This record gives sequence, structure tokens and C-alpha cells, in this order.
Amino acid sequence: MVAAISGSNTETGLIAGIELGGTKINCILARGPHDIVAEERIPTTDPAETLGRIEAVLDQWQGFEAIGVASFGPIIIDKSSAAFGSIGVTPKPGWTGTDIVNRLENRYGRPIGFHTDVVGAALAEAAWGAASGLPDVAYITVGTGVGVGLVAHGVPVDGLTHAELGHIRTARYAGDDWVGSCRFHGACVEGLVSGPAIAARTGTPAEDLSKDDPAWDQVVHTIAQLLNVLVLTGVPRRIVFGGGVMVGNDFLLPRIRSALTDSLGGYVPLPAIENIDTFVLPAALGNRAGPLGAILLGTQALRTATGR
Repeated sequence: MVAAISGSNTETGLIAGIELGGTKINCILARGPHDIVAEERIPTTDPAETLGRIEAVLDQWQGFEAIGVASFGPIIIDKSSAAFGSIGVTPKPGWTGTDIVNRLENRYGRPIGFHTDVVGAALAEAAWGAASGLPDVAYITVGTGVGVGLVAHGVPVDGLTHAELGHIRTARYAGDDWVGSCRFHGACVEGLVSGPAIAARTGTPAEDLSKDDPAWDQVVHTIAQLLNVLVLTGVPRRIVFGGGVMVGNDFLLPRIRSALTDSLGGYVPLPAIENIDTFVLPAALGNRAGPLGAILLGTQALRTATGR
């Protein structure tokens, strides 16, 4: 049984957190959001150059007791697999199969916490952000891709792998037969509502698309269908949104809430869900959710290794 990940880690000393993103890496040396010692940002390029730059940052930092990595996915989290700690099959050129955990363990000899960037963000929002104090949380990023991080009873929801709900297929918006942009699944959620999907469909980047553009209708519908699935699995007590498509498009969240309510049809009459304005919220930690989540992953790895 994995212990719940607490938002307080002052007794463990410093943790080096790495948010490994698709376009940039955020490195942070901290105990939590109110005790940040250092931060560095570097671009994500090819694996050799990127990991070398991460190591150059960590080599300069002193005193960290563990490392947490919150990575773009998919990743291999099955510890019985020889590929544990590596990047799975990803559309990001050159990264499939890249080993992260073994490389860092061999270099630094510290405990390593490893999970997806969205799980890291979910943990951070549950500890310090929009879902503070809640044990069961879903964090959804809608940006370059669509990712869902699930936390139940204070720990990531894991099995054979982590959740990949951005790639499920949902009921389509009426009359919409666009093929989608996902190279693996075509018109999955990511293939319909990610930033690249919106740009491919409309010819306009999401940040420049008018809020009155009809393309938003299917975006709202598809995201609400994803939330419908989450609610009916019984996992989240709160759903938190981040990502470039959501940030700056404040008109989306009220529409998504309304569409979710309609899609449920009164089937889950629970107070938490009926209070839809507090059930579905924007992220509170902004761009720090991922790196702070990495701090929590490193904290848990240290506790597991030392029993502290």
C-alpha cells in the first residue's frame, strides 16, 4: 500500500523537482510552494541534449535528498517492467524508449519519484491549490495535448499503466465528422480539442480564435463528454483544468460546466456535483503545478526509501 502524499514535507529537506514538458523543462529546488530555493527553465530538444542540461542544473544544486520527475507521457510506471522509468511510445521525435529514472539514479544515487506531469499537477493542486484538502482529484490539461491526472485516496491511480483518458473516443458533436488530428486515434479527445487540433480544424491558433467561433461548440461538447466519463467512474471530488487552451479562454469553463450538467441528466444527484461551479475549477497554481507536483513525487520516494 502506497502512503498518501502529504502537502507538508519540511521534515524531509530539499527535493529537486523536474517537470519534463514537451516544449520546456522546469527544474525546481524546494520543499514546497513557500520554500523555493532555486528554479531553472530549459528547452526540451532531443533526449541527449535535454537530459544533459537537466544534469548540469542538478550538478549545481547542493543538498537535495531526492528527485521527483513529472514527465510528459506516456511513461512506463510498471516496476516489474525492464522499461520502468522510461518514456513510452510518444509522438515526440526521438523520445520513445528514453530512460529517465535509471540515468538519474546512477548519477545521483538518490531516491527518484516518477510519474506523469498531469499526475504531478493533480497532486500539487490537491496539496496547495484548487483542490486543497481533497483526497480524490482529476487534473486535466488541454493544450499541446490532452492529459488527465487521477488521484484517489491521496495517491495516483495506477494499474498496468497510468490513465490516458485524453485518447478515449467520446460521443461526437451532432453533425461533426472531422477526422481529427491525433496520429494514433484520429478523432479522440486530444485529436478534437487540443491546441494543434483546433488550429488544424480552423486554420487559426486557439488563442486567436474568436469566442463566438462555432468550433468552440464541439470543443465544449467533447470536453464535457470526457468529464462525464470521469464523474461516472466515481473518482474525482473535484476536477481542475489547466493548459494553454483553457488559460486565457475564460468563457470555456462556464460552458463546459453547463454541458456536463446536461450530459449527466440528473443521474448523479450528489451535492458536490450539483454545486458545479466549485466541482469544476481552473488550476490555482498556474505554471508551478507541474514542478511542485514533482517535489511531492520526490518527497514520497524519499519517505518510501527511508521510512521517514
